[in-house]
Amino acid sequence: MTIEEDVGRIAEQEKVLSFDAFDLTTAWQLGKLLQELATERALGVAIDVTLHSMPVFYAALPGATPDNVQWIRRKRNMVFRYLKSSYACGLKLQKDGKTVEDNGLSGADYAPHGGSFPINVKGTGCIGAVTVSGLPQRDDHNLVVEALSLMLAKDLDTLRLR
Repeated sequence: MTIEEDVGRIAEQEKVLSFDAFDLTTAWQLGKLLQELATERALGVAIDVTLHSMPVFYAALPGATPDNVQWIRRKRNMVFRYLKSSYACGLKLQKDGKTVEDNGLSGADYAPHGGSFPINVKGTGCIGAVTVSGLPQRDDHNLVVEALSLMLAKDLDTLRLR
């Protein structure tokens, strides 16, 4: 897929993968689902679900590293800044030939790499972020999309990036 196709597909994901309601219990269920998917596949990832500025779920699975904590923070910062997935932000920067620094942001605090996705509630907008770190960025992104698709009973085959 081209960058334009990926950006378009991610915009569709962000629209379709929106909740009617989302609370602390839902956040925990989302984190637990990601943990189960990653454990079944022996993926060495760290997982974070944050609502507003409150961490709700965090897990580091075998193979995750201390660096994943910072990658999660930096990718999540992209979502909270732009209210879009960190992968969409990174692809747009790549397409435009720019960096986060060109937007006046610090690379130490913002990572335009795949793996963090906005938690959107219909009629409200972005209320948090779900983030995975430890795989190649496209795989981090796809794992989050898979979990959201399962939770929301959406067709993953029509949403997943190829």
